[in-house]
Amino acid sequence: MNVSKSLVVKDKIAGRLLEANLISQDDLNKALDLQKKDGGSLGLSLVRAGAISDGAYAEFLGKVYNLPVVNLERLEVLPEVVNLIPAEVATKFQVLPLRREGRVLTIAMANPSNIFAIDDIKFITGLDVQPVVCGEVSIKKAIDANYDSADSLAAIMQGLEDDIEIVEDQDEDDIAGVDSSQNAPVVKLVNMLLAEAVKMGASDVHVEPYEKHMRVRYRVDGVLVPMMEPPFKMKNAIISRLKIMAELDIAERRIPQDGRIKIKIGEKKIDLRVSTLPTIFGEKVVMRILDKGNLNIDLTAFGMEAKAIQEVLKAIAAPYGMVLVTGPTGSGKTTTLYSCLSRLNTPELNIMTAEDPVEYNIDGINQVQVRDEVGLTFAAALKAFLRQDPNVVMVGEVRDLETGSIATKAALTGHLVLSTLHTNDAPSTINRMIDMGIEPFLVASSTNIIMAQRLVRRICKNCKAEFKVPPESLVDVGLRPDTVVYKGKGCDNCGGNGYAGRQGLYEVMPITAEIREMILDRASTTEIRQKAVEQGMLTLRQDGLIKIQRGITTVEEVLRETSAID
Repeated sequence: MNVSKSLVVKDKIAGRLLEANLISQDDLNKALDLQKKDGGSLGLSLVRAGAISDGAYAEFLGKVYNLPVVNLERLEVLPEVVNLIPAEVATKFQVLPLRREGRVLTIAMANPSNIFAIDDIKFITGLDVQPVVCGEVSIKKAIDANYDSADSLAAIMQGLEDDIEIVEDQDEDDIAGVDSSQNAPVVKLVNMLLAEAVKMGASDVHVEPYEKHMRVRYRVDGVLVPMMEPPFKMKNAIISRLKIMAELDIAERRIPQDGRIKIKIGEKKIDLRVSTLPTIFGEKVVMRILDKGNLNIDLTAFGMEAKAIQEVLKAIAAPYGMVLVTGPTGSGKTTTLYSCLSRLNTPELNIMTAEDPVEYNIDGINQVQVRDEVGLTFAAALKAFLRQDPNVVMVGEVRDLETGSIATKAALTGHLVLSTLHTNDAPSTINRMIDMGIEPFLVASSTNIIMAQRLVRRICKNCKAEFKVPPESLVDVGLRPDTVVYKGKGCDNCGGNGYAGRQGLYEVMPITAEIREMILDRASTTEIRQKAVEQGMLTLRQDGLIKIQRGITTVEEVLRETSAID
């Protein structure tokens, strides 16, 4: 496929560097390898790899963002100006205050697109902020030279304390008050990390230890974004604090552990699923943020095409049969199932779910947490459900033959069964179930519909603009040569990356009479896909192309999520 260079480079800045011939593809590959190994920003990795000088990279960013570039070695910063921004904030965001003129504070930034840094500094200082660009290597040296790190953590906590209101909750039924330990700097730092993640709409928080530093990254709109590097000497204290909040064994550092934290930020209650993993330099902690306030369970607002929505609504309105949703982790499968359940949630129906874990509590639905360690597996829960007079049953995942067999038999005996599998697309789900050991006649007769889905980033509406692409590249990806495509230029609303929010791509395959016959004949996945497309099914790629034509997402996003199944 002859897609142009700018289409296949995921990082916007990297793409522009390549287009300007400031770096080569080999340089970029070396920098990406270095970034993967050591962490840090792409710009810093390019400098460390010798692909570009720190000053040249800063000059380039200045042109991209139309901002002045400064050389910190030639500037003397007054102490009273430095003291306007706490040391930890300067380190977190890689910024340095340069001068104050009335209500305007000029700051040097290594990443001028970080609007969250600008907003936080506005809040801390009460001043308007004017960014200028500086190389990351230079700014690190300047921060070290201008700040005494001995009391920097206390400074940032004092500055941000009033902006954060987090209440811990280890009791499922009662949210307790903050105890005296909240005054500890480590506790405040952890609270700040969690509050900032919720504020940004992050889905996950990664706390990662390395040999000589540690970093925190947030997953926003499906992409990991480096946010800060806490003081390395606090590595063990930060990880221990998170493990205490999740009620994990802080003395056990040799094996993975899983836990849960409930917090309250303002009036919002948030659940966090916590996972620890021993690495060679310490324990990595990943927290999945479950914010019920952000849960969209309106099926008709997901962006499915009209025909697909009608087929899904018809399938879940049936009195029995299976509705299967497939896709990789993080593709929104659970949200789709919750949306289906919410439409079915009436006083006339007994709805029961087995989940691992229960991500959101839904009033009116009986939800069970699977616990493998005590024998409460998906299969065991499903067996118990069938003795509880259910109308609708949701099984978090069909993982094995036992669960699949019980689910298909339940679907044949008057129950509507909803579940998920991990397959690439809808047609391959059929043979996945047969390979699992479920008889083809059970699969054919029990399944109502199969949905595959992916999530792609939406173009930021605030900076959306037409983007010129060579006609041959459009044809290569399946578009007409005269198709108008769009990209986000990057603005304050989207943090400079051109994306804001996410959109689903959906492949909806109802099991028609013809497809049932093909399943009984053990037809291949390719044959089933061809028949489904003949009957009007949109593949994930086709649905993605429609979203590109409507200006919802970009070519890069659709290629990223559908190339492996094209």
